[in-house]
Amino acid sequence: MKKLAFLIIPFTLLAQMPEPFECNKIFEERKQELELKLEQIDEQRQAYEALKDATEAMLKRKEKKLKKIAEDLNATRVKLQIQKREIKRLIAKNEKLLKAIKEAKADKVSQTYAKMKASAAAQILSSMKASQAAKIVATLKPKTVGQILAKMDPLKASKITLLLEDNSSRIEKSR
Repeated sequence: MKKLAFLIIPFTLLAQMPEPFECNKIFEERKQELELKLEQIDEQRQAYEALKDATEAMLKRKEKKLKKIAEDLNATRVKLQIQKREIKRLIAKNEKLLKAIKEAKADKVSQTYAKMKASAAAQILSSMKASQAAKIVATLKPKTVGQILAKMDPLKASKITLLLEDNSSRIEKSR
């Protein structure tokens, strides 16, 4: 019973006070404030979602673009590797042709000097630099070389002989 008396007193006091109406008014105002806050939060959430979607779309476009660039770079790299191999092949082919041309030229020069008289060949080779003369003499048969060197100035013949010796020792070392 005491509990009931305790509850009755506050209700009677509330009935006498005009404040419960003001509480409802305060609750209504607070409710409106909260609803406004909820609307603001919802607007911000929507703006965030829109920004997030736009950012993801932009990121996907950039990733797609980067993937395309990477594919193009890989394709270019493969093309360059193919071209590099082709260039190396052509260089090797050209080097073989150049070597064949040089050998043919040397053979022709060698044949020319081999057909000449030893005195005429000696006179021509004497007027050349010793290194050039040695290159030509190196392509001739030893018998022909001996005949030509015998007709040359001894000093020039010795220089050519030394160069021939150096060339033959280099060739032996490279074998």
